[in-house]
Amino acid sequence: MAPASADTLRLVPAREALVAESFEQRARMREEQMLSSRAVRSYQTRGRLRPIEECGLRTPFQRDRDRIVHSKPFRRLKGKTQVFIDPGGDHYRTRMTHTLETTAIARVVARALGLNEDLVEAIGLGHDTGHTPFGHAGEQALDDVLRERVGGHFAHNEQSLRIAERLNLTQEVRDGILTHTGEREPATLEGKIVRIVDRVAYINHDIDDAIRFGILEEGDLPLEEIEVLGPSGSTRIDTLVHDLVESSAREGNIVQNPVIGGALAALRAFMFERVYLGPATRAGQRQARETIREIFDALAARGEDPQQITDFISGMTDRFALEYARTLS
Repeated sequence: MAPASADTLRLVPAREALVAESFEQRARMREEQMLSSRAVRSYQTRGRLRPIEECGLRTPFQRDRDRIVHSKPFRRLKGKTQVFIDPGGDHYRTRMTHTLETTAIARVVARALGLNEDLVEAIGLGHDTGHTPFGHAGEQALDDVLRERVGGHFAHNEQSLRIAERLNLTQEVRDGILTHTGEREPATLEGKIVRIVDRVAYINHDIDDAIRFGILEEGDLPLEEIEVLGPSGSTRIDTLVHDLVESSAREGNIVQNPVIGGALAALRAFMFERVYLGPATRAGQRQARETIREIFDALAARGEDPQQITDFISGMTDRFALEYARTLS
């Protein structure tokens, strides 16, 4: 093959400029052709907290995705476990794997319903960036110490929003991150998908981890709910996803069949009772409480601002929190 001539090489920058100049127009046309009328359009975002120069080769939601993925809070998710504190095995879920699993499932649902996959992806990737170390026990511990010491509170979705604001994400992504849990409903259908899929993912994957850890056996799972959803994690997820898509398509909203949704809620309650806050994990819960209290009190004694302490602790990985507490001792 003959080497490229100088004239050919000089054409490359011009060709790239032409792509960038037409990217937004082509993205708009593609969304009008492929997305549901109820989907959020990428270039109709309600904007960011601070103006930025937009990218010519990514939509606003694609840019949000990249801002999250390249951030330190996202990278630290690999060191935050779902259920077990700094476990020795290689196959236990972390906040990172949970985040990726949630995002993947949510994109399947969004694609099937003709909704904006890029918006769903950005919300999914950012929804747990504000979570504490030590999973549910860590979140409860930080909330308790803030209430006792300064009359405050902690919720990981609110902390994730603080990170989203620092990253200057779009309003739709910030809203989806804030409302993926809690009383407030998401403003977009895409946000509603992540809200439901988050539970679909973590409940079934945490069952898998609890069985691997020896806390549960297959026979311990509530029979009625298992008969509705399926005997294995993959079967249950498949049942839940198909129901979510079909029920939502019929209703014109993101909903579950009451029987399926009720079974998922019951399975979640079972997991909180037996695993997340159950006797088998009480030693880990106690360690989480003691570690977070020790760190908070030590930093407060130095005169640190409670919000800065909260930001610091919630950003810790399990291992860093344990090591930091040891240095205090």
